[in-house]
Amino acid sequence: MRVLICPDKFAGTLSAPAVAEAIAAGWLSASAKDEAVERPLSDGGPGFLDVLAALGTSIPVPTVDPLGRPVTGSVLVAGDTAYVESAQACGLHLLSERERDPLGATSYGLGVLLAHAAEAGARRIVIGLGGSATNDGGAGMFAALGAAPLDASGYALPYGGAALTAVVGLEGEPRLRLADLVAATDVDNPLTGLHGASNVYGPQKGASREDVLLLDGALTRWASVLEKTLSMCPPGLAGLPGAGAAGGLGAAILALGGRCESGITMVTSLIGLDAALDDADLVITGEGSFDHQSLRGKVVAGVAAGARDRGLPCLVLAGQVSAGRREAAAAGVTDAYALVDRVGLEKAMAEPAEALRDLAAHLATQWSR
Repeated sequence: MRVLICPDKFAGTLSAPAVAEAIAAGWLSASAKDEAVERPLSDGGPGFLDVLAALGTSIPVPTVDPLGRPVTGSVLVAGDTAYVESAQACGLHLLSERERDPLGATSYGLGVLLAHAAEAGARRIVIGLGGSATNDGGAGMFAALGAAPLDASGYALPYGGAALTAVVGLEGEPRLRLADLVAATDVDNPLTGLHGASNVYGPQKGASREDVLLLDGALTRWASVLEKTLSMCPPGLAGLPGAGAAGGLGAAILALGGRCESGITMVTSLIGLDAALDDADLVITGEGSFDHQSLRGKVVAGVAAGARDRGLPCLVLAGQVSAGRREAAAAGVTDAYALVDRVGLEKAMAEPAEALRDLAAHLATQWSR
């Protein structure tokens, strides 16, 4: 059998390539005659550059995290296109739970990465969005690119989403050397309102109900300033699909004349997933938690749909499984397996690679022909 292994990351424990490697090793340990084809995936969030690494050359870039502390990110250069992962500078995983502060967290570090991509000569910069700790609508990113948000007295604003309640304009133009910007994301939320960045994603970043209301108002004001200040900014910015991605980074990219594209669609095209599906006999995908959200535009949903369209069985391996069986089956999932059911929560978290190898080996004895 040719087994196609195309998982997402297991957030907080394993990258997508590490998940694919563990599954392949376990499967082949029980069925050495099979062929395991690894195609790890990402929808634009953490791990975006990991799965695209073979496309080009990775350049390390010193930058800062959401609290302004030094971290190292990277820019992946492939011809005249550069790929950047916002989570490397803005990621929630860079902060401990007690450090989460969407009122003060900044996207400045992403601006540093974009500046390096532009200076490397990229004519097109693709930014993977997702997993952010920020809620500043890209204001910090603008500052790093040479366009600092200003208050009514002409002073540069402090970092963070809360400061945008006082924004009235920008000082300077963002310096990107005319590079085209593309946001890779499968989030279609607007910037503001009930389904906006602050209301939907703010609480998981540490925002209270009062914080959410403040941040939503601040982003409304920020969107208005961007529309008035930037000639390339589309009208109705706050309500555009994808503007709310990654704490409003989607809106910042749209305001700079960029566009949003499906992250999973982009990645599957770049790594040749369709061709791999055409040649497969069995498909295995997975993620840390397989729940109802997994079937709405996430990696697992895309893989399962591709398998279903080709009449292939599709297995989901996850840390935990809570998605409904009927809903999963309709999406193309043949069966789903949880590590916690097999080895318990403690081992699933402490030794996820070993647990995945064990589960994959077990499944090979049942599915390999």
